[in-house]
Parts: sequence; structure tokens; C-alpha cells
Amino acid sequence: MKEFVISEAKTESAILVGLITNRQSEEKTNEYLDELEFLADTAGAVTVKRFTQRMDGPSSVTYIGKGKLEEIRDFIKQEEDNDREIGMVIFDDELTAKQIRNIEAELKVKILDRTSLILDIFAMRAQTAEAKTQVEIAQYRYMLPRLQRLWTHLERQAGGSGGGGGKGSVGLRGPGETQLEMDRRIILQRLSLLKQRLIEIEKQKTTQRKNRGRLIRVALVGYTNVGKSTIMNLLSKSQVFAENKLFATLDTTVRKVVIDNLPFLLADTVGFIRKLPTDLVDSFKSTLDEVREADLLVHVVDISHPDFEDQIKVVDRTLADLGCSDVPQMIIFNKVDAYTWIPKEEDDLTPIQKENIPLEELKKTWMAKLNDNCLFISATQKQNIDELRDTLYKKVRELHVQKYPYNDFLYNIEE
Repeated sequence: MKEFVISEAKTESAILVGLITNRQSEEKTNEYLDELEFLADTAGAVTVKRFTQRMDGPSSVTYIGKGKLEEIRDFIKQEEDNDREIGMVIFDDELTAKQIRNIEAELKVKILDRTSLILDIFAMRAQTAEAKTQVEIAQYRYMLPRLQRLWTHLERQAGGSGGGGGKGSVGLRGPGETQLEMDRRIILQRLSLLKQRLIEIEKQKTTQRKNRGRLIRVALVGYTNVGKSTIMNLLSKSQVFAENKLFATLDTTVRKVVIDNLPFLLADTVGFIRKLPTDLVDSFKSTLDEVREADLLVHVVDISHPDFEDQIKVVDRTLADLGCSDVPQMIIFNKVDAYTWIPKEEDDLTPIQKENIPLEELKKTWMAKLNDNCLFISATQKQNIDELRDTLYKKVRELHVQKYPYNDFLYNIEE
């Protein structure tokens, strides 16, 4: 079947396209494009140029206006004339089959949207049978409404055009079936098989969770690339894969951690992201069962990211969608060593912006807001890790005593 996403991690040149609308300011669009560029880099593409356009909303025909599309086409041709081939154009929103078809006809290069790019990264990162199955389900769900774009021979009949004097070949006269209908039927059959396989995998995972004994479950949650896996490695002394890429961790990893006299289970989960495709959220709900069944959620935040407050809101919304709003939660602000701020000049009377706030002031603000239910650490530099361990010990012990009052795991140690 014809490819609809990047099939392997190889360096290609990419152009990014975003819209500035009444609901999305230029600043917000640039933030989204920064993230889209990081996604492209993770998938193996190098961004060479960005295009933005002010519109009331996306065009139903080509997403952007005709003039902007011609501007992108001219840039691609200019690059080709200079022996710099543009491999793809990536749009920051999900495109319809009609939009993709029309844009491809004009630009003559591979067209991706944010969803297909994320799907490609997930396919590249998936390691276990469960993750691979979930990604494949999401890919087929994405592909179904876009089948018409994936083939150039869609109206070719597999059968004849009927017995009433049709032009079908000998032995093939009948109602017939278009290639599109065949593909749709094959994909639906495959989806049914994959969903059944996922149910079987989930039964095994449920059995595994039941066999873990009476231990408190702690789940690390947060935006992608905030340092969850690094914290996991510090606390569990394991070697969970961690790197400065989006979605470095896709499969949920669970480790037993012991602090002093207290054992508990610590889970490292897939990171969240803005505009996360609905199909992916649905497909990965079984992976996120570790989040739903957790007794304590540790929300990790990259405080050095200029848009960390929006990232907190994205994670909170996703947790609410998963039905986890009532689970006890604490926030860890990670990467304090990478935090930067710009002091304001004494004669500058303009309002203070978020980039003008020093770290100490930010700490006081959040500690007051969260009633001290937060910590500030650097996992890579191992700053405040002892305080993190002490805080986790106190919170987990309190939950343990409440949930398992007669459990003999705990034994007295001198305070």
C-alpha cells in the first residue's frame, strides 16, 4: 500500500506551514511551529523555512490561500533549481483528504500534517507488541477517511459493470468492486483483528497488575520531553531510554522502587502534547491504564520551557479526559539548571513579562499557589533529589497506611 507518512528516519528537507487566526495569535502560531519543528527533527527531517498566513480560518480546499500556496510552490522550485530538494511540506493542523489532494497537485511534493507526523514518530518509537498494535490501529483510523488520496487507480473496477450489457471482461461480469472499496474492506478487517489482539494483550497486562501485590502505584505524567524518564532512572536506578527528543518513551515502564523501608511501584508513561490526535488518545488508553490506576500522579514540568504554563494546562486537560482529575497529584518542576530570565531595565515601565521573572520569585509564586505541593529539581544535575525522595516517601507512606492499614510491608524505623 502506498505510504502516507514518513516510513523511516532519514534526513529530508521540510517546510512548515501554520495559520494566524482570530483564535490563534502570531505568538501562539510561532510556538506551535517551534514544536512542529521539534517533531520534524525527531522524525528525521530538517526544517529549511516556515510560512504563515493570516486568515479567518483554514480554507476547506487548500488550508491556506491560493496566493500563499503559489508562494510556497515558487520557493520549492527555486530550491530545486539550486539543487536543494524539498522533501515535504508539513502543516500544523490535521488536513482532510480533499485538502491534501489539492495541495499535492499544486506543490508536487509529499504533504504531511501534524497528526501524520506524530503517528510516524510513534511508529518509529514503538518497541513492544502492545505499542506497535496501538500505533497500527491509530494509523489505519487516520488512513480510512483519506484512502482516496492514497491511490491513483481508485475507480478501476475489480469486477465487471453488470450483466446488462456492461464492459466487464469475460468471467468478471458482475456488480464489481472498486479498489477503494476493497481497500476499505481490507483495512476494516485488519482493524478488527488488531483490536482483538489488543484486548488479549490488555488481559495479560491486567493479570500482571493484579500480581504486583499490595503496593502503592505512582505514575510520572507530563508533557513530552520534560525529563520523566531521567527521573525514573534516578529513583529506580534502572536504565529507561531517555534523550532530548519528543516521545523518547512510548511504552509504559513500571519499576519497583524502595525508599528506606517503603516499596512502591513507579510508572513512566508516554508524554502528552498539544493537538494530540484523537485516534492516538483512543488507541493508547490501555497504555494509560497505569495512569488511571495510580494512587499518586507526579506531574513533571519543564520549568525552563517558555510555555510551561500552557503545557501544564494541556496535561491537566488530558488527565481530566482520562478520568484522573480526582487522583492525588504533586508537581515537580524539573530543569531548574536550564532556567533563564531577562532582568528589566530600571527605566522600563512596560508590564513585567514571564521572561522577566527570576527563578526564586517563580518558586515562591508556585509554592504559594500549590500549598507547597511542588518541588524544584534538576534531574540531570541531581539537584534536590534527596528532597524529592523524602517527599515521595512521606506521600506514599501516607497513602499506603490509608489503603493497606494491616499490611506488614512497613516496619518501624527511627525518625
